[in-house]
Amino acid sequence: MGRMSGKVALITGAASGLGKADARRLAEEGATVVLTDIDDSGETVAKEISLATGQPTRFFHHDVSDYPRWLEIVAAVEKEFGGLDVLVNNAGIAIVATPEDTTIEQFRRCNAIMNEGVFMGCKAAIPAMKRRGGGSIINMSSVASHLGYPVFFAYSAAKGAVRSMTKSIAVYCQMNGFNIRCNSIHAGAIDTPMVRDSFAQLGMAAPDPDQQDPSNPVGIGRPIDVANLVLYLASDESRFMNGAELMLDNALTVQ
Repeated sequence: MGRMSGKVALITGAASGLGKADARRLAEEGATVVLTDIDDSGETVAKEISLATGQPTRFFHHDVSDYPRWLEIVAAVEKEFGGLDVLVNNAGIAIVATPEDTTIEQFRRCNAIMNEGVFMGCKAAIPAMKRRGGGSIINMSSVASHLGYPVFFAYSAAKGAVRSMTKSIAVYCQMNGFNIRCNSIHAGAIDTPMVRDSFAQLGMAAPDPDQQDPSNPVGIGRPIDVANLVLYLASDESRFMNGAELMLDNALTVQ
């Protein structure tokens, strides 16, 4: 039996990068996977994952800052697949701008997706998970919530909100006996299109995950590194892991 057999997982921002890797990894372990994204290439990704793993998949076009759309998707998942066990709040954007250079519109957009979007996802998922008898919410935060990254000001602000929101949701669900766990992942640089684009905007070449650079021993991770941690948090193996912030950064934040 797969580690996710019988579970239904919803993953936002799943058309590429970390979300795509998460979706494939959970499906490989037996999950029914629902992918959402504003990028409709997610439809093709869902079909590819289903063909490769034999698991049912579904794609929804989804702007995570649209709360009515959240309710529609969660209701559709419950109707089609019988319930929701796992939510991975992964959708995100990175805007390269300092506190002085960040526009009000950029700040609000970052927070609409990665702060309000995470809140909306949790708000929509908790009732569905209660009906299911429990579940696991996995929120993608970042090392940017622990370190000072002036050039990613709005991104860091949003990820800091996710960090504290996760703890409040974990305690709320625990106090009310919902059997819903909520944890956050704080990854360092991972080899994704968004990260490579950020390096390019900074006029830098992204590190090669396959080569050790003595001048940058921390290096850069692969999407599968995150996906394997998501799998653990989504599975029943992590039943006693709740309210945790898991660093996935090759010791970056402890140096």
